[in-house]
Amino acid sequence: MIRINLLGTPKPKKGRRTGFAMPVTTTGGPSVAMVAALLVAIAGAGNYYYYHQVNKAHEKIQADMVTADRQIKDLSAVKSAYIEKQKQADQLKRQFDVIDQLRSNQSGPVTLLSTIGNTVNASDAVWLDTMLDNGNTIELNGTALSSVAVAGFMTNLKKTGYFKSVELKETMQQDYKNMRAFSFTLICEKQQKV
Repeated sequence: MIRINLLGTPKPKKGRRTGFAMPVTTTGGPSVAMVAALLVAIAGAGNYYYYHQVNKAHEKIQADMVTADRQIKDLSAVKSAYIEKQKQADQLKRQFDVIDQLRSNQSGPVTLLSTIGNTVNASDAVWLDTMLDNGNTIELNGTALSSVAVAGFMTNLKKTGYFKSVELKETMQQDYKNMRAFSFTLICEKQQKV
């Protein structure tokens, strides 16, 4: 009777011993080629999935770039309109500043003339011949009947608060038909406006 060992390992026989065991191959398990083919198929499927995901991300980025370019164009139009409006606003502000400066400069000489006129009227025996505005200083040339009248006129000019200092540059005594008169030159420094 013949016995077949289905386990794949030969059973040693009693009594007789052989010098080597015969290899037995079984075809019941997966072959190496089949495992390799399966691994190649899995790697190919993984690569395809990765390629598909990267391609999808690329298409999304391209669509986002087109949207961003469109938004940049829209925003650049808004920015240029804003810059143009800002330039117009700055130009209007400069025009208003010029108008305000002209108004303040317009009232400056009026205030100066009014102050000097009122001071001359309040002083006794003083007449002005010329007035020269040099920016920060005013030069007054005039005539008075006495040196006391010149001193009183200088005091009245200081009291107005319009001048920082009033200095006598020169004075000369002159005689007119039995009258004594004094011609004078005053330098008045204006107060600095705050």
